[in-house]
Amino acid sequence: MTTEPLRRRLAPAVALLLLAPWTAECSWGGFTLTGMPFVVLVLAPMYGGAALLIRETARRLGLGWPGIVLLAAAFGVVQAGLVDQSLFNPGFLDDTQFADTRSVAEATLVPGLGFSARQAVDYVGNHVALTICASIALVESYLGTGRRSRPWLGHPGLVVTALLWLGGSLLVFADDGGRKGFLAAPLQLAIATGLALALVTAALLRRRYAGRPHADAGPPAAPHPVWPALVVLVAYVGAGIVPGWPGVGLAAALAALTAVLLTRWSRRPGWGQRQVLAAGSSSVLVVAAFAYEVPTYSPAGPAAALAGDVAISVIVLLLVGGAWWRLSGRAARDRRRAAAPAGHPASPPA
Repeated sequence: MTTEPLRRRLAPAVALLLLAPWTAECSWGGFTLTGMPFVVLVLAPMYGGAALLIRETARRLGLGWPGIVLLAAAFGVVQAGLVDQSLFNPGFLDDTQFADTRSVAEATLVPGLGFSARQAVDYVGNHVALTICASIALVESYLGTGRRSRPWLGHPGLVVTALLWLGGSLLVFADDGGRKGFLAAPLQLAIATGLALALVTAALLRRRYAGRPHADAGPPAAPHPVWPALVVLVAYVGAGIVPGWPGVGLAAALAALTAVLLTRWSRRPGWGQRQVLAAGSSSVLVVAAFAYEVPTYSPAGPAAALAGDVAISVIVLLLVGGAWWRLSGRAARDRRRAAAPAGHPASPPA
């Protein structure tokens, strides 16, 4: 375990704990500026706790980003299928300004199981892209290479985080505004549980193969960061532009293509945190741009809505821009060290 001071180790953990609920619920325009702090604090145990547990598990077991994505999908299934059960509740959004999406969701109902394939793609996909991957990629990009790749928490910290996530999830499950008095059928709960366990198992199996060399580990070099960003952007936007079952099929195809491309590119020499940040932040930049067209859950005046949207733009640009600035500064220092004569460091360690 690292010998870093406790405060230094906890700082990124706390940052992830607070950022995950913001990227999950606020970055796309779901709440006004005055409502954001309350949302972050209330949902930090559930969303932030899950993001931190997933990140720590992946880093401890060497699961890599494919493992993080699979665990994020498992969290999405647990959240939407077992905690607030929005996946199985056709009236979950009826008391919000998104009530008109019910007819769209019902166009892709899965016979006999009572859930919308469209909503499954949206709910689970957004948890993967926004709640987990974007928040982890952003926080890790502010750190040096060593701190980025190793665990931040010891065993007591993991226990506390697990209890936070469990307590936050139970709070949402029990609250009238969380589960909204709805309880899914036993078969539905069993399916959600089985799917989540299958995704967790698939993620843990990554440990067996993560360290093995790959046949395509040589040239060509990893692509410029703009390409992973573009791939994620196209997949994220394209997943929602076609209605009905064709749209669900398109979303699945785009997700599979994105997974294949990013996995293959990540095996090439030169793949690093710049590409990870580009892919991870792309979805947040997209939803922040569209936030001006998205209503809040509860009605808000034009001034309050605009203030919230502008705040989202500023926060996202500062987060992403700051992460790129940190990565660029570290890369410049590394180049100076490499060019300096032996025994004469170009700059002090970061």
